[in-house]
Amino acid sequence: MTDTDNLKRLQQLQKLVAHHRALYHTNDAPEISDEAYDSLAAELRELEIKVLGAPSPVSDAVGSAPSNAFAKVAHRFRQWSFDNAFDYNELLDWETKMRRIITDADVSDVAIEYVAEHKIDGLKLVLRYESGKLIQAVTRGDGEIGEDVTHTAKTIADVPHTLMAAVDLICVGEVWLSEAQFTRINSERAAAGEPLFANPRNAAAGSLRQLDAAVAQSRNLSMYCYDIDYFAPQAAKHTIPATQYEELQLLQLLGFATNPYSKRCASLSAVEKYYQSWLTKRGTLPYGIDGIVIKVDAVPTQQLLGYTAKAPRFGIAYKFPAVQATTVVEAIDLQVGRTGVVTPVAHLRPVVVAGSRVARATLHNEDQIKRLDVRVGDTVILQKAGDVIPEIVSVVRELRPKKTNPYVFPAVVAGCGGDGSIERVPGQAAYRCVSLDSDALRRRRLYYFVSKHAFNIDGVGPKNIDALLDAGLITNHFDLFTLTKEDFLLLPGFKEKSADNAVAAIAAARTQTLATFLVALSIDQIGEETARLIADTARTIEVVRTMSVEQLAAIHGVGDVVATAVVNFFAQPKNIQSVDELLQYVTILPVESRTKQTALTGKTLVVTGTLQNMSRDEVKDMIRQAGGKVSSSVSKVTDFVVVGADAGSKATQAAELGIATLTEEEFLALVT
Repeated sequence: MTDTDNLKRLQQLQKLVAHHRALYHTNDAPEISDEAYDSLAAELRELEIKVLGAPSPVSDAVGSAPSNAFAKVAHRFRQWSFDNAFDYNELLDWETKMRRIITDADVSDVAIEYVAEHKIDGLKLVLRYESGKLIQAVTRGDGEIGEDVTHTAKTIADVPHTLMAAVDLICVGEVWLSEAQFTRINSERAAAGEPLFANPRNAAAGSLRQLDAAVAQSRNLSMYCYDIDYFAPQAAKHTIPATQYEELQLLQLLGFATNPYSKRCASLSAVEKYYQSWLTKRGTLPYGIDGIVIKVDAVPTQQLLGYTAKAPRFGIAYKFPAVQATTVVEAIDLQVGRTGVVTPVAHLRPVVVAGSRVARATLHNEDQIKRLDVRVGDTVILQKAGDVIPEIVSVVRELRPKKTNPYVFPAVVAGCGGDGSIERVPGQAAYRCVSLDSDALRRRRLYYFVSKHAFNIDGVGPKNIDALLDAGLITNHFDLFTLTKEDFLLLPGFKEKSADNAVAAIAAARTQTLATFLVALSIDQIGEETARLIADTARTIEVVRTMSVEQLAAIHGVGDVVATAVVNFFAQPKNIQSVDELLQYVTILPVESRTKQTALTGKTLVVTGTLQNMSRDEVKDMIRQAGGKVSSSVSKVTDFVVVGADAGSKATQAAELGIATLTEEEFLALVT
C-alpha cells in the first residue's frame, strides 16, 4: 500500500473503531464480535504508529461517552483499560519494557511477581463506600466520567450495602451474567417476541443500565471485585494493602465476592501455565472469559511503572486465541475437489485465528459469494473455531475500496477435464466440472483414497501419491495394492523402514468396512455419515450397486439428491470396472447387527468446539458405536450437542432450541 492508501485506510479505521466502540460501551448493541473489534483496533494502532508515529486519541480512548439517560459522575480516580497480549512472546516483551523502566529509575532489588485473574466478559463498575455504607455505583464511561447506576447496582446480591467494617473505600469490579441466566433471559425474550441479547456481557450491561431497578433485579446479575482505588481504615483494624493479592484478601474480609481462581505467580512461566490450564477449562465456568488479566503484585512497583494514556504499564490482558479476526481478501480462486465440484476459495492477507495462521478460507459456492457480496480487496470478518475450516462471516463495507467489482464465476476452470468447462449442478448452488478425466482430479481422488477419512494408509500421503504417479508405478487406486517394498525404495525419501511401513499399511488396508469402501470411491454427495446410513441398510456392496433411486432415497437421512448421485455413479461402466478391480484386492467386512441398546441408540448428536481429551473424530466414532447418529448442524431433531471450548454458534442454537448440551465428561458417562 502507498502512503496515501495507508492514510486513507487509517482515517476509515478511526471512524469505524469509534463507531463500534460507541455501540459496545454506550448502546450495549454491538454489530460485530469483541474479537473482530479487537482486530480492527489492533490494525488501527499499528497504522497510526506507522503513519503518524504514535497512537491517536481514538486508539487511546477508554470506553465511551456516558449516556445522557443517567446522572454523570466524575471519577475520583481515573479508570483504565488494559493493553492486550496475544501470545507468550508479547508477554515477554511487556515484561522487558517494565524491567527497562525499573532500571532507568535506578531502583535496585525489585523482583517482579504477578497475580493472574480471569478476564471476565462483563461490565466494569466502581463502588464508593463511606463509613462502610454504599454511597454510589458508577460505570466506567470514558474513564473520567461515568454513569450513576446505584439504583440497579443495589439489586446485585454480591454488592454489599454495608461492609463488615466502617471504612472508606472505592473499589472496582466486574458485573457479569451467568450463562444459565443468559439462556433463561433470552428464552423469556424470545417467548415475548423481544429481540435477543447478543451475549451475556451485553445482557449484563443492558440490565445494569435499566431505569427500572426491578428489571435489573430479575436478571440475577453477579459481581466480582478485583481492585481498590482508595482505602481509609478509619477506626477499623485493617492496614492498607501492599500487594494486589492482599487487596483481594481485604475485599473478601470486607464482604465482597472475589474470583476464587485468582493466583499468585512467581514468574511469567507460571502465568503461562495458569493461562494454558484455563484455555482448556474455560467452558466449565459459569461466566465467559476471553483471557486472563495479569498485574504486577507489589503496589509500590505498580506506582513506579505508572500508566500510559490508555492503560496501566503494570498490567496486561493476555487474550485467548480469537475465533474471529479481520483481514483483507487478496484474490478469489476456484478449487476443484475430488468429485469435480468447484469451490471458490478466498486468498487472504495472513492472520492468526484460533491460534493458527490462516491465509485461505472457503466461500462455499456462488450463492454464498452473492449473499456476502465479497469482493477482491474487501476487508472481511474471518471465523475459525476448533478444527472447523475458516470461513468468511461478513464484509466490513465501510472499508471497501472504490471501483471493486462483484465476483463472476468463469466458464472454464483449470483442473477440470476436457476443455475445462464447468456447469451448474441442477437444483444446487454448486458448479462442477463437465468432464472428470483430468490428471488433477485423478490425483485428488487418490489423495482422499489414502487419507484417514477413507482407507487410512499411513505413510502414503499426497506427495507419495504424486511420486508414484509420476514414476508410472500406479494409475488407479487398486494399483496401490500391487506395490512392493522395492517400488517404494525407488521413490525419493524412502528408506528400508519407511518402505516396510508403507507396504504394511497397504496390507492392513486390504480389509475395510462397507461404509469406508463407499466413502473411498469419491462418489458425489457421499460423506462418512451418508455412507454409514447406506451401509447399514444395504449391508453389501452388491446390494448397493443394484439399488434404485427410490430405494436409496427411502433411507432416512439420504434423500433424492444423494440417491441419484449413487445410482449415476454405478451406472457408468468405467466406475463398475474400477470397483471390480478394487474388490480383487480388498475384503469388505460384514455389517454388524446392533442388538445392544445404549443411551444414545437412535439419538442424533452434534459435536462442536475443542475437546480436552479426545478429537472430534474420536467422539463421532464413539457416538456411532453407541448406535447414535452424527449431524453437522443443530436442528429441532437434534437430541444432544456435545460442547467443547470455543463452541460458538452451535451451542447458542442449542440453547435457543432448548436442546440438551453435554460436556466431555457427561458424554463419556453416557457411552462408558
